[in-house]
Amino acid sequence: MAHEDIHDMVALRARIDALDARLIALLAERSTLIDRAAQIKAQVGLPARIDARVEEVAALARRRATDAGLDPDLAEGLWRLMMEHFIAQEEAQLGGGHGGTAD
Repeated sequence: MAHEDIHDMVALRARIDALDARLIALLAERSTLIDRAAQIKAQVGLPARIDARVEEVAALARRRATDAGLDPDLAEGLWRLMMEHFIAQEEAQLGGGHGGTAD
């Protein structure tokens, strides 16, 4: 994606800003899904952190980044940061103390 249709910095910044807005909307949607995950985990007795799932999601982020031509280290780092935030969000809803390695 060379974006040859963008000819100046004003247009480029507008495109980046629009993309950032879409990313924020996607993160907000992910956050609501995490809220639902916490509800389901509470019902079935699962902890917020499921280590196997964390590693699965991190590996998937790396593969998808590589396929998309994005630095996989960047993607994995961002995803791990995001996952830690959302695990803390789940723990807060579950009342904390639910850490562990359950699948």
